[in-house]
Amino acid sequence: MAKVGIIMGSNSDMPVMQEAVSILHDFNIATEIDIVSAHRTPDKLVEYAKNAHLRGISVIIAGAGGAAHLPGMVASMSPLPVIGVPVKSRNSIDGWDSILSILQMPGGVPVATVALDGAKNAGILAAQIIGSTDKNIQQTIMNYKENLKLKVAKASEEIKKK
Repeated sequence: MAKVGIIMGSNSDMPVMQEAVSILHDFNIATEIDIVSAHRTPDKLVEYAKNAHLRGISVIIAGAGGAAHLPGMVASMSPLPVIGVPVKSRNSIDGWDSILSILQMPGGVPVATVALDGAKNAGILAAQIIGSTDKNIQQTIMNYKENLKLKVAKASEEIKKK
C-alpha cells in the first residue's frame, strides 16, 4: 500500500498541512506525519530524506514557511518526488519568501510547488502521482474530479434560479 510522507518545519504549520492529511485519508492513502526542521534538526532531515523510501513512502509533501529550505533539502537527498507547500508564517513577507524559496530550485533538484498554504492541492497531486501506477487510486481521483464538476453544475443551476 502506498504511503505519503507529510513533513513540516514546525508544529505551527500543522493547521495548513492538515488539509493534505485530510484529503489523502479521504482517498484511503496512508500518511506518515512528522516535524522535520531544516534549520533546527538538520541530522533528522538527512535521515528522513535518505530513508523515507525504505519505509514504503512513495511521495513526500514538505511544508515550510519563511526561508522554507525543507522541501529543497529533502529533494536534494531523496529519490522520491517532493511536493513543496509554501506556508505563510507569522514572520513572513506575505508568503513570498517561502514561495520563492521552494519554487526557485536549481537544475537537477526539482520540487513540485503548490500555491501558498496549498496543502490540499499537494495531497491531490501526491494521490495523482500514486494513481499513475495504482488503478484504484486513479479511479478515486477520477471520481473526485467528477464530483467537482457536478458541484459546479449544481451551483450554476442554483444561481440561475435567483
